[in-house]
Amino acid sequence: MNIRLRSKLPHVGTTIFTVMSRMASEHNAINLSQGYPDFDGPAPLKEALCRYINDGYNQYSPLAGILKLREQVAVKVKAFYNHNACPEENITVVPGATEAIFCAIQASVHPGDEVIVFDPAYDSYEPSIQLCGAKAIHIPLLPPDFKTDWQRVSDSITAKTRMIIINNPHNPTGTVWSEDDIKQLSRIIENTDILLLSDEVYEHLVYDNRPHLSILSFPELAKRAFVVSSFGKTYHVTGWKTGYCIAPQPLTSEFRKAHQFVSFVGVTPVQHALADFMEQYPEHCLELPHFYQEKRDLFVSKIASSKFRVSASSGTYFQLADYREISDLPDTAFVEYLTRTVGVAAIPISVFYETPPDSHLIRFCFCKENSTLMKAAEKLCAI
Repeated sequence: MNIRLRSKLPHVGTTIFTVMSRMASEHNAINLSQGYPDFDGPAPLKEALCRYINDGYNQYSPLAGILKLREQVAVKVKAFYNHNACPEENITVVPGATEAIFCAIQASVHPGDEVIVFDPAYDSYEPSIQLCGAKAIHIPLLPPDFKTDWQRVSDSITAKTRMIIINNPHNPTGTVWSEDDIKQLSRIIENTDILLLSDEVYEHLVYDNRPHLSILSFPELAKRAFVVSSFGKTYHVTGWKTGYCIAPQPLTSEFRKAHQFVSFVGVTPVQHALADFMEQYPEHCLELPHFYQEKRDLFVSKIASSKFRVSASSGTYFQLADYREISDLPDTAFVEYLTRTVGVAAIPISVFYETPPDSHLIRFCFCKENSTLMKAAEKLCAI
């Protein structure tokens, strides 16, 4: 029997993160491509998970997540952003930030709508938009510092614009927004009904004593925003696939309608473990910028003598590197060469663009043991 299936995502293949991690494994290369640590999460957090599993907390949790975890999230966002989030009406725990992004888009974007995204853009945004029958409007960030072209944003607003997706701190560039960026955004959408989807999964990874400017800190923007964050990034447990979304009650209500038919609930013992750890170790989030800045500085210093050219990232655990003094290969071919021949895997930046620019940039991930970073830097300096 010949089954005909017309793909709803005809241009989507296997994600670049899966491709490069598989290639790194096949060639025994140091994996600085996919963004996950090669070290474990905090011991008390792991112990709490085992305890809850053994104590029988293994059945469905409430749709919005266990109350204690939502309460701890509320405590955190009040402390960091002076934002009052109601655990019952504004906070939803989900199995990973990617699902939160998907549900926010599905819940609020309709066929024919337009959604503005900034290139280079995280690869889950556009497929989620396309599945709604909507159109992604790509606005490239301005080289070489990846600043937002606010005039172009203003010029791109139409009657069809339903949402603007923000990623701050930004993956893959490692840039962070300034207060002027917030002011420009506020000015542009002030008299519109445009929604915001603020992807803030790297909220606690901002360096050089700069603050993270969460949309939650700006009441007029928070009133129209889905703000998404990740426990996995913050607590070094990406495989636990747990995140959350904070939004005003009307948006949360629609968000939960989508969420209940995607995964229904999050993983119960994981939520209990995270709630306990957040309550007992609130200093973890305060210490995280220093923890990762040390790794950033180590990696950047160790490749300073190489032919790569870098400007230290301001946020996330990613570092861009310019390889134009090494090769004229396209970035996709160059990362294959790095993986197969040099023994270090990275991510090409062109895959994050609708129309890739003529650049020679790749992304390294530095959420690794110091010994891993030093071994990778030695290989990169030998090129």
